[in-house]
Amino acid sequence: MDWDKLRSFHAAAETGSLTAAGAELEISQSAVSRQIAALEQQLGVSLFQRHARGLALTDAGYALHKSTQKMETAARSASSALRDQQETPQGDLIVTAPVAFGSTWLVPRLEEFVRDHPELHLDLRLDDREYDLLKLEAECAVRLWPADKADLIQRKLTNVKMSLYAAPSYLKRYGAPDSPDDLDQHRIISYGSENSPMQGVNWAERIGRDDQPARQAHLKVNNVFAMLRAVEAGIGIADLPDYMAATVPSLVKILDDHTGPSFELYFIYPSDLRRSKRIATFRNYLIQTIEPMRRANAHLS
Repeated sequence: MDWDKLRSFHAAAETGSLTAAGAELEISQSAVSRQIAALEQQLGVSLFQRHARGLALTDAGYALHKSTQKMETAARSASSALRDQQETPQGDLIVTAPVAFGSTWLVPRLEEFVRDHPELHLDLRLDDREYDLLKLEAECAVRLWPADKADLIQRKLTNVKMSLYAAPSYLKRYGAPDSPDDLDQHRIISYGSENSPMQGVNWAERIGRDDQPARQAHLKVNNVFAMLRAVEAGIGIADLPDYMAATVPSLVKILDDHTGPSFELYFIYPSDLRRSKRIATFRNYLIQTIEPMRRANAHLS
């Protein structure tokens, strides 16, 4: 079968839309439609049911999609392996990281890496969702939770410690809580996506209420960086990573005699890429750069 036709089918199956598939493949919607129509004619089956909300796979389409997913993963794996055949690390490296860590800690520290490795091009995808590394949606990941699949290699980088913070403007208006129970009378900002591992951030809702329902948040935001901005604006109190709060020196740590939760930060990549020079180069830089945070956290433990 023609790979171009299969690519058009796969893109449409993944996105559920001819328009989105065309944008992904950088061809027109009509070209995608023609490729799929030709593939259906060649196979003698319908692959999609068309409806007002987009495309739905038929049984035959579902079966073919499972095959094209494997083909896509194999193609990405082959492309990744070819990039690592060079003597020096070069080519694209797709890295995913949580939005907050990536935007406030990682990105400001990439200048030296980019300068020292001009032939290695980072494709940094900041997202709190978990990319499938085994399907090579990304080639490596920085995550605040450990790997849960045997075919993934992980290296613990450090612990990320959390504390409660508020802005001076908020404390001037509402006062500072003296105990966890006082938080019942304060405005709480929490992480608002229950389907994300990041949901465990919501210590401010639970501290001091072990046997009671969690506090009702006054503001829920599905992005930790936005939580920081909400605290900075004086909207309320939130638990934030200490490294992130440090970027806004005016913030005040609340109830600092209570130890907040911490997350283990990992660098994770597929075992198939264990010999990747690109991944090893980025991993080693990350370990070196995060060492001051690791030492500081170890000293506080």
